[in-house]
Amino acid sequence: MKAIGYTQTGPATQLREQDVARPSLRPRDLLVAVKGISVNPVDVKLRAARAPETFGILGFDAAGVVVETGAEVTGYAVGDEVFYAGDVTRDGTNAALHAVDERIVGRKPASLDFAEAAGMPLTAITAWEMLFDSFRLTEGAGAGQSLLVIGGAGGVGSILIQLAKRLTGLTVIATASRPETRDWVRQMGADHVIDHRGDMAGQLRDLALPPDYVAALTATGQHWPAIVELIAPRGHIALIDDPQGLDIAPAKPKALTLSWEFMFTRSMFETDMEAQRDLLNRVSEMLDTGVLISTVTERAETLTAQTLAAAHERQESGRVIGKQVAPGLSA
Repeated sequence: MKAIGYTQTGPATQLREQDVARPSLRPRDLLVAVKGISVNPVDVKLRAARAPETFGILGFDAAGVVVETGAEVTGYAVGDEVFYAGDVTRDGTNAALHAVDERIVGRKPASLDFAEAAGMPLTAITAWEMLFDSFRLTEGAGAGQSLLVIGGAGGVGSILIQLAKRLTGLTVIATASRPETRDWVRQMGADHVIDHRGDMAGQLRDLALPPDYVAALTATGQHWPAIVELIAPRGHIALIDDPQGLDIAPAKPKALTLSWEFMFTRSMFETDMEAQRDLLNRVSEMLDTGVLISTVTERAETLTAQTLAAAHERQESGRVIGKQVAPGLSA
């Protein structure tokens, strides 16, 4: 079957198409004919930093059709349309066929085509887990409290704003610096917008809304002094990036809580994996009923090594709003 991958760390231009073996299935696996994929920052980070042993196939988000099931699969059958965010320890979705554990797979939203559906899983899981696992909020809670989303126009921020507004009572403050990103986060539902290139703490003081929760989605090391200054005492910070040498001592006087969110933890350690299936099914239902809207803004007409490399380069520019998607590779 066809796949797009790489053999060593380096620029996006080294991505190439190659014939590879059909995946073998574990007992709980689905074999999915991939009909849509998306590109995430994790793809770029891995390509630049992790050398594969042979031919590394990236890609985590996917939507497609089940063509075969493992011996112990109970929740899906051949012909089912599914979407999911994959497992960082296994081959990725930039391939015609992909094997994935059924416990992290949801039913594809009927209202979205395959490529658009593929734009939702990884960011939706990350945002959901941040709200309900990291912050330990419950649905409907948060009235009278506020959430600051740093990097609100990215893929995670776009769906996090929506989930917070639809499922909690939080007031949502999003950061964005360009006119188009400010417009986008308002479209996603942000109550207030501030500029992360300016004095965030000062802007928060002007709003008189010291956030109880901070979702630090990008440049956490750069923004850390402002985060500690602006957050409410006993506040909670959750981050997804990898700041180096973060000094947490200034967080002590306010008795702050710090959490990392990493959506691959459940699949890596096989711990309560079904939680991701269940939340993806909720997200699918919310998309079909119009409670949530798609965060896709860029779509390639075909998936080739060249179009995938271009998508990686767009990610590296730091200017992507929402999500990038493409159709799957043909067999």
